Amino acid sequence: MARLPRFDLPGIPQHVVERGNNRLPCFLDDDDRLHYLTLLREALLATGVQLHAYVLMDNHVHLLATPAAAGDIARCMQRLGRQYVGQFNARHRRTGTLWEGRYKACLVDSERNLLTCQRYIELNPVRARIIDDPAAYRWSSCAAHLGQRTRSLLSPHPAWQALGEDTQARAQAWRGLLDEAIGDDELAEIRCYLQQQRAWGRDDFRAMVEAKTERFAGVRPAHRPSKADK
Repeated sequence: MARLPRFDLPGIPQHVVERGNNRLPCFLDDDDRLHYLTLLREALLATGVQLHAYVLMDNHVHLLATPAAAGDIARCMQRLGRQYVGQFNARHRRTGTLWEGRYKACLVDSERNLLTCQRYIELNPVRARIIDDPAAYRWSSCAAHLGQRTRSLLSPHPAWQALGEDTQARAQAWRGLLDEAIGDDELAEIRCYLQQQRAWGRDDFRAMVEAKTERFAGVRPAHRPSKADK
């Protein structure tokens, strides 16, 4: 059975995750991470994709990005993945695949969910117990959003800009949002929509996606084993 294409609409943000094969590391040192970010910048410029947030973990990457046209994010990820794997393999004298199949992506409702998704991404190192303060993690967009890094890959989303009248006000507002824990139910929801690659947002947002794509955009309930299966 052929795989359905990902939901992909111009101007609609996507939460993208790419994992190392068998959950093995895709970054072995800081030079790998710097190479990845350099190639990411080049891929963004080549495809016109706008990046709003990112985090590089040892064995996976999260991105929050908006395409100008359908297919832009796929082209961005293909270019980035191909070039990075070639450099990684040459540098570490290895061969073969690095990524765990295709990247996963879900659409994100700008009005309701975008900032929560951005928080989820930038708080990843805290949830992983790597660090207590997300701004101190070098390999994410958090420091840039808090005004602690002037040079970045980011294109501010209107939802982010609406947090304050200037950079300082937005940084203060963002620090307050980062200090709020994301509830377990919301964490589960984020992961479910990403795993199933659907459209995460309000009912009217999903209805819009379904009207444009003629496909079901909500998540399907997880399989519950019958009594005979237990």
